[in-house]
Parts: sequence; C-alpha cells; structure tokens
Amino acid sequence: MMASPLFILIACLVSLRVGGAFFSGPLHPEMSNGTFHHYFVPDGFYEDNDDPEKCQMLFKMTDNRKCTLDEDQDSVIRDDFTIIKRHIEDAARVLEGIGKSISFDLDGEDSYGKYLRRETTQISEAFSNSEKSLLELEVKFKQSQENEVKEEHKISDDFLNMIVHTRDVLKETLDISLGLRDKHELLSLIIRSHGTRLSRLKNDYMKV
Repeated sequence: MMASPLFILIACLVSLRVGGAFFSGPLHPEMSNGTFHHYFVPDGFYEDNDDPEKCQMLFKMTDNRKCTLDEDQDSVIRDDFTIIKRHIEDAARVLEGIGKSISFDLDGEDSYGKYLRRETTQISEAFSNSEKSLLELEVKFKQSQENEVKEEHKISDDFLNMIVHTRDVLKETLDISLGLRDKHELLSLIIRSHGTRLSRLKNDYMKV
C-alpha cells in the first residue's frame, strides 16, 4: 500500500538528479504536480501517538548545483540513498502504526473474519440473554396478574362470607329480639295480673 508512493518518490529523486534541478526545503502536503503527498513530523521524532494526518515527512533536497561530469557521483548517490533510507524508515514507522491500529481494532484476533465472528457471537448471546430476560419478565407478569385475580377472588369471597355471616348474626339478633319482646309481653301480663290480685287483696283486707 505504501510501496507505490515510495516508488514514485525514488523516480522523482532520480529524475530531479538527471534534470539538474532540486527543491530546497520541506515538501508540502499538496504539490503542484499532484503526484504524491509528503508528511513532516513537527518535533522531528515520530511516535506511535502522532497522527499521520497532521504530520509531514521532512525531505532533505538542498543540492542546487547543475549536473556536471566532474560532480562527486559517490557523494550524490550516498545522499540519495540516505534520503531514501530515511523515507523507507518513515514508511516503516507508518506501516507499524497502521499495524498497531489494526491490531487494536482486531482486539487480539488474527483476522477481521474471526473478529467479526466473535463480535457476532457476542451480539447473538446478548440478544439471547435479552430474549430470556423478556420471557422471564412475561412469566412474572402473568404470575402477578394471576395472583391479583386470585387475590381479588379471595377478597370477594371473604366479603361475601362476611355479608352472609352478618346476615346470620342479624337474623339471630332479630330472633332474640322477638323472643325478648314475647317475654316482655308475658312479664307485663304477669305483672298486671299480680297487680290486680294485690289490689283485690287490699280491698278485701280493708273491708275486714
């Protein structure tokens, strides 16, 4: 994935050497020729937590001399290989960072297929547990409804039994009241009879 930009970079360096024109200073992300992008690490030290999207690789291209026959070819080649080596190391760091990011995303799995299968299994288990919980909740709800119905029936039965008992007690009370009224009338008759007898005895005694 990074080999193609690296190849383009090497080709550009060679073409610049052959043509005799070099660019001094860092290359910016957007070049006028639009062939490749470059990155520069602001502090000069690439770290794992550096965001590649916010960095640029620093290019050292400072030779402004014309291509001549008496030019030190060994020095030029050494500089070129030093630059290429630096970019290869930078590319390796980027690839290492990408590999670490992928490993973090995979969460220890060897491939996305295994990772997705594991995630699918976990999601299926979560749905199964949710369905089981819903079924248990439905059973508890039905049991609660049945208990409420039973409780209502029990309350109704208790209320009816209480009404029947109250009616029986009231009937018994009325019967006792009627019996007492009869006894009261009987006692009244007896008292009146005794009063009459006492009055007669009194009159008879007074006459004597």
